[in-house]
Amino acid sequence: MALGRVERILILAKTYPSPSAQYVETSCVAGITEDGLMRRLFPVPFRMIEEGRQFKKWQWIHVRVEKATRDHRPESHKLYIDTITCGDVIDTKKGWASRWMWLDRIPTFSSVDALLASGRQGNGLSIALLRPKRLLGLEISKARNPDWTEEEKEKLMREQMQGDLFSEAEAKRQVKELRKVPFGFYYRYVCDTPEGEKEHKHKIVDWEAGALFWNCRRSHGEAWETPFRAKLEEQLGGKDLMFLMGNQHRFQDQWLIISLVYPPERKPFESTQGSLF
Repeated sequence: MALGRVERILILAKTYPSPSAQYVETSCVAGITEDGLMRRLFPVPFRMIEEGRQFKKWQWIHVRVEKATRDHRPESHKLYIDTITCGDVIDTKKGWASRWMWLDRIPTFSSVDALLASGRQGNGLSIALLRPKRLLGLEISKARNPDWTEEEKEKLMREQMQGDLFSEAEAKRQVKELRKVPFGFYYRYVCDTPEGEKEHKHKIVDWEAGALFWNCRRSHGEAWETPFRAKLEEQLGGKDLMFLMGNQHRFQDQWLIISLVYPPERKPFESTQGSLF
């Protein structure tokens, strides 16, 4: 008998594996179903997430899923990797018109306090959009170890072998090919609250940020930080930047930026008309 059900899911988040950082689960893929329900999907091997391979952000997939039994967050679902079929990628035409249709259906907050309060409620949210009032800047910190430790490799291998997806030899090969980003990236920003502006800092674990680091490192060597900051501070800061936030299974008050969402600034008539056109 077939397990679970087949759903059509628009991929919105792919995170860079980070097995050792405090409170960080190994990787996360998240999206929204065509019925407007948020989904966190696992186990997803690196080769399905990596830039240029398999499905992308903003791509529809069909996949068989079932509610996770050990993870009680409402969005968390086990997926059957061999049932994935990739569909259309939603484009950015007409000021992200097609993408806004789906962004408008995601629970959205303008303050971290409101997001945390919602997450603490019974059966609370664990994936939502946060719209910061203003970006203050990007903090970059060196990782304690620039390369994977043996313990980290072991965790990554276990993740790859979940559900008997891979042999041990294949899992070892994939872990060997996966480069660790030797830095942590954090956005500092402010949100409005009833008491006034409040400053926050959250870690960015979006795969795009990791891929951008490697691209900047390849093209600029030791001077990688200048173009990296130009993209994440200046270029994205000039757009209608939003964070897709996800919390942690074991530490549900700990939230991460699992995906950067950066449409162009929306014209007033577009936001009032919503998805009518």
